[in-house]
Amino acid sequence: MSDQSIKTSASPKVRKFARELGVDINKVKGSARLGRIIEKDLKEFVSSKINQTYDPKDSKNEKVIKSEYQHSDFGEIEIKDIPRVKKIAAPHLVNSWTNIPHVTNHDEADITEMEEFRSSLKDNYSGEKIKITPLAFIIKALVISLKKFPSFNSSIDDIENGKITFKKYFHIGIAVDTQHGLMVPKIRDANQKDIKELSKDLKKVSDDCRNLKIDKKEFFGGSITITSLGGIGGSFFTPIINFPEVAILGIGRSYKKQVFIDGKFVPRTMLPLSLSYDHRIIDGAEAAKFNNELKDNLGANFAYNLSK
Repeated sequence: MSDQSIKTSASPKVRKFARELGVDINKVKGSARLGRIIEKDLKEFVSSKINQTYDPKDSKNEKVIKSEYQHSDFGEIEIKDIPRVKKIAAPHLVNSWTNIPHVTNHDEADITEMEEFRSSLKDNYSGEKIKITPLAFIIKALVISLKKFPSFNSSIDDIENGKITFKKYFHIGIAVDTQHGLMVPKIRDANQKDIKELSKDLKKVSDDCRNLKIDKKEFFGGSITITSLGGIGGSFFTPIINFPEVAILGIGRSYKKQVFIDGKFVPRTMLPLSLSYDHRIIDGAEAAKFNNELKDNLGANFAYNLSK
C-alpha cells in the first residue's frame, strides 16, 4: 500500500464531513490505525487553521486598493494627522477583529426599579440628592455575573499551547471617550467596592484619561470591558472585544417601553445590552445565560444582588 493511499484512508462518512467543512482531506493527518482519518482529525485540522497566528503580510486581503483618482480631484480637502491614541489603538482593533471569532448577543434589561432607587438616593445628613452614575450599578451587576460564569473572566492568549487563564480578580475596563481618542482604563478590584466607591473611581479614571494623566499600566490586566453609548444615543451595536479579554458589554441609551405584565401594558425603563464574546471559548447558550443573569442583577432584585 502506498503512502498516499494510507494518508487519505477514510470512511465515506468522514469524506463527506470533510467536503461539508471545505477541507482537502489529503492535507489531513490521520490518527487512527494505519493513518486512517477520523472525524476528530478533521475537527482538529480546522481548529488549528482557525487558531493560527494571523500575519497581515501573508494575507492577500491586505493588498491596498488605490483609486486612480485623488480626493482633491473632486473638490477642496484638508489633510490631518491621525490622533496618536487612535494610531496606537488601530492595530489592536485589527488584531482583535481578525483573530477573534466575534458573536454578539442582543438583549434588554428592565432597570425600572434600579433607576427609581438611583433617583431617590439622598445624603443622610444634608438631605441633598446623591448623584451616582448608572455605570456604577452596571459594574456591580456585571461582577456578580462574572463570578457565576468564570469563562467570561478568562483569556486564551496562550492558545498555541491550548491553555486558558481564569482570572481570580475583577478589574473592569471602561471605554472612555476623550478628545484624544477612545481609552480603556480599568476599575481595579471592583468586587471589593460599593456603589459610591465605584462611582468615584469612574470619575477619577475618566478625568485622568481626558487630562492624559492615566498610567499606561492601567490599560492592561482587565477582566471584561464595558463600552457605553448611553450618554450619546443609540441602542444596539457590535462592540469589538478588547484582546486578550474574551467578552465586551455594550450599553445603549435606556428608554421607556410598554411591557405586558399581569394582563396589562405598563411603562418600564429598558436598557439595551450588546454582549460580544469569543466563540472559541463561549458558546451561544452560555452567552444567553450570562445575559439573563445580568438582567436579573439589574432587575427588580438588584437591591439584594448589590449586597452580595
